[in-house]
Amino acid sequence: MAEVHITARALSALLGRWRTDDAAYRSLADRIRLLILDGRIPADTRLPAERDLAERLDVSRTTVTAAYRELRDSDFLESTRGSGSVAQLPGARPGPGPTAGSGYLDFSKAALPAVDQITGAAQRAAARLTHYLDDFDYDTMGLPELRAAIADRYIDAGLPTSPDEIMVTLGAQHAIGLIARTHLSRGDRAVIEHPTYPHAHDALRIAGARLVPVAVTAADGWDTDELEQAIDRSSPTIAYLMPDFHNPTGATMTTDARRRVCRAAARQGTVLVIDETTAELDIDSGIPFLPFAASDDAGAKILTVGSFGKTVWGGIRLGWIRAERGVIRKLVSARTASDLGTPILEQLTALELLPEMPEILLARRHQLGATRDRVEQLLAERLPQWEVPHVSGGLAAWVGLGAPVSSQLALAARSQGLLIAAGPRFGIDGAFERFLRIPITYPVADTELAIDALASAWRSIMRAPVPDSALLAGVV
Repeated sequence: MAEVHITARALSALLGRWRTDDAAYRSLADRIRLLILDGRIPADTRLPAERDLAERLDVSRTTVTAAYRELRDSDFLESTRGSGSVAQLPGARPGPGPTAGSGYLDFSKAALPAVDQITGAAQRAAARLTHYLDDFDYDTMGLPELRAAIADRYIDAGLPTSPDEIMVTLGAQHAIGLIARTHLSRGDRAVIEHPTYPHAHDALRIAGARLVPVAVTAADGWDTDELEQAIDRSSPTIAYLMPDFHNPTGATMTTDARRRVCRAAARQGTVLVIDETTAELDIDSGIPFLPFAASDDAGAKILTVGSFGKTVWGGIRLGWIRAERGVIRKLVSARTASDLGTPILEQLTALELLPEMPEILLARRHQLGATRDRVEQLLAERLPQWEVPHVSGGLAAWVGLGAPVSSQLALAARSQGLLIAAGPRFGIDGAFERFLRIPITYPVADTELAIDALASAWRSIMRAPVPDSALLAGVV
């Protein structure tokens, strides 16, 4: 039986203005399918009963029954006695288009492949493991030598840090979730960028936060006045920000804006949760990375989140939190309610990789630059009506489509063998139908296939364009 269920009311809110010119049941099935693909309805979630959803949407039960049937036929729902209709993701299957015969090309993640050095580092780590078998098992804080090495990197970047100001975590998402659980009570306000990293948004909502969105654009970044006023007026408990190569826009916050944010946070007692997982993925400037906390001249409370996932490999599942000692002790005490520590072998592997980080980051910059340049070239040739920002670093381009059809495009791309997240996955309540995040993290050959699939999908939906009024911010 599914452990999670979504009510008819909650599903209705996610669906927004789901009706199109297509048959009602097909429109409904398409919208639910997209919610499952984007992860806004997680796999194994039980959907509302047909009668309840029909009443909520003010449609006939026949419409909902037909929509659920279509979703079952396409393997997005499984119906079992006693569990109702349960969401699922179908297994990758060969599809038409550029990836026929090899399954879907998955561009829903902005993540780099593993670095070449990781195999050798893992082998060296395994050879060192015997020295830790008697002393370390459930490690909730992190190996002292790894925490010292991470602290040294902050010192080298201009921010004095001691090892006891570092806690090693199971990746950045684990760190964000732990911070949210220990710092937020239900109903507390949390400032969040809009658009934003969707899993951070999910973690804050699960913790019961009332979100205060602040706009970020690829062209202009943050409106510093708006951000400062949002902190001053709402007195949020937390502000979650990604100031370097923001995901998904690629924007980077100015030094003046950082200082103003720190002063506003200090005035209101707001905890700044600074996500620096992409901060070292510079492509163009060549300016050494300066941690956000180094800009603080007001004594703001800053918790910095870092990770090896975006620079080394997502499969290593290792991150960290930098914070004052008392906060670290609080986080360590709270951690055992959900997990009992970070694996030792992964920590030793990270320790082996840290001396090689300058070489790793240089290779990443070249890799990201080559793919970014090819994406810009291909989109200019194939989809010249799209607005493509020139990103100077990070993992993706936040592309303006010129029409509110991102959800339709994501569905059409799937029929071409491409999985890609629709713009609303990065927004609140269905915003960003006019945008699409295109990762620049995949090999150039795969990226060319993805752009071909997007161009074909675009042509297919533009044969019957949707008027602007049909798909506004309420659409998923």
